[in-house]
Amino acid sequence: MSKVRDYFVLLGIAGLVIASDQWVKYLVRTHLERGEAWSPFEWLLPYVRIIHWTNKGAAFGLFQSGGLIFTIIAILVSVAIIYYYPRVPSSQVALRFALALQLGGALGNLTDRLVHGIVTDFISVGSFPVFNIADASISIGSAILIATMWIEERRLRSESVEDLTPGGGDEDEATEGESLAG
Repeated sequence: MSKVRDYFVLLGIAGLVIASDQWVKYLVRTHLERGEAWSPFEWLLPYVRIIHWTNKGAAFGLFQSGGLIFTIIAILVSVAIIYYYPRVPSSQVALRFALALQLGGALGNLTDRLVHGIVTDFISVGSFPVFNIADASISIGSAILIATMWIEERRLRSESVEDLTPGGGDEDEATEGESLAG
């Protein structure tokens, strides 16, 4: 029953990412011509806009000739996340959330590649490359994953230093107590 609940959470978060990504991509494809930009305020157009853009490569328009490779990578990453997710302790909420975001992003762009043969991008901020919700989800998930791993590594390193310290890390308290008594 625990694995069912684990997968329900994973697929729920990933499903929200996929649904929102695909819905907005649909709106962009049906309401904007390729290359056309829209913004709710004219003065905002140079800075933030929705633009209908397409991409055969990776996130942010990188490696345009690698469409098939990124399709295969998205499938492999998705399978790995689905396999690995229930093995992550339930106490590792941030890590589980990061994996769910990455799965949703990978499947969102994979859906575009399989259905349309190309990924639709639409978020344009300043001169930054155009991206979509799936790209943002993968990037945010990766940032959370890296931060979580870094924090966990520092915590474990701190614990191992305390274990190596005589008295198990209570040395400062004993010294302070002795100086008060003496």
